[in-house]
Amino acid sequence: MSKFKVLIADYTYSTLEPEQKILETADAEMITAQCRTEEDVIEAAQGVDGIICQYAPITKKVIDQLDNCKIVARYGVGFDTIDVPAATEKGIMVTNVTDYCLDEVSNHAFALLMACARKVVQLHESVQNGTWDSKIAKPIYRLNGQTLGLIGLGNIPQSLAVKAKAFGLNILAYDPFVSTDLAKELGVKLVELDELCAESDYISVHPPLNKHTEGMISDNQFKAMKETAYIINTSRGAVIDEAALIRALEENEIAGAGLDVLETEPIAQDSPLLSMSNVIINPHSAYYSVESELELKQKTAQNVADAISGKVPVYLVNQDVVHA
Repeated sequence: MSKFKVLIADYTYSTLEPEQKILETADAEMITAQCRTEEDVIEAAQGVDGIICQYAPITKKVIDQLDNCKIVARYGVGFDTIDVPAATEKGIMVTNVTDYCLDEVSNHAFALLMACARKVVQLHESVQNGTWDSKIAKPIYRLNGQTLGLIGLGNIPQSLAVKAKAFGLNILAYDPFVSTDLAKELGVKLVELDELCAESDYISVHPPLNKHTEGMISDNQFKAMKETAYIINTSRGAVIDEAALIRALEENEIAGAGLDVLETEPIAQDSPLLSMSNVIINPHSAYYSVESELELKQKTAQNVADAISGKVPVYLVNQDVVHA
């Protein structure tokens, strides 16, 4: 009989073999569920020593019912589905995986930027619909010498900045937590958000979702942008006020958008965004490659294996829990 029990509260993967192999090294039995509600998690998590989750809500209500749990480990970079203060108060570690998809997301953000800049999807769809006419994409502007504004300058946008500079883009960034020394090293100019919105030809959104960043890109920011500007989002949908984005697009305040994430996922079929030819929408897929998925699964499981074995996980979010 295994010494520990670990719940995978929800998942979208075809196999959990990588997680199982790692958890077995810590003498842990893996149990699985597909929890959608707080009640689902509370029922499935009785007596567990650790939880791995993807989108399941790990709220204060859930955490208050966890008697033996040492760790809640999320598949992914963001952890907005977990009440971190409540977990910390209960002495439960919270972990994520910050570095499993740096290339994938930065590449995807740049792919969306390029698709917007060169109107690749619009041209493809016109050919599919029987129109062979390059003029429908006009105007297209030369990328070299234009400005990319990065909202957030963490690991992923840092990677994006390096790639964008190779295409001759000038880089601005807004991030109150980043030093001017780091920005200078990357060849990035730090500016305030209003200046970034006004000066950028392309804006790529990267902050984590929290109470400070929810809806931070709204009407005032869109009104400050150029009419020729495109906004790209591979972070979290709710960082952009979606109603304000729709208004900006309908009123031609900006030229278009490339969105891998939305406020509500999947997108509602009556969303105006679906009928806009200048909007590219992907189904929250920027993180994915065969290699990144395996890395995510292994590192998430290792976080749990470390915690239940008495070690401090590498990707600990709430450092205070260790020092409490």
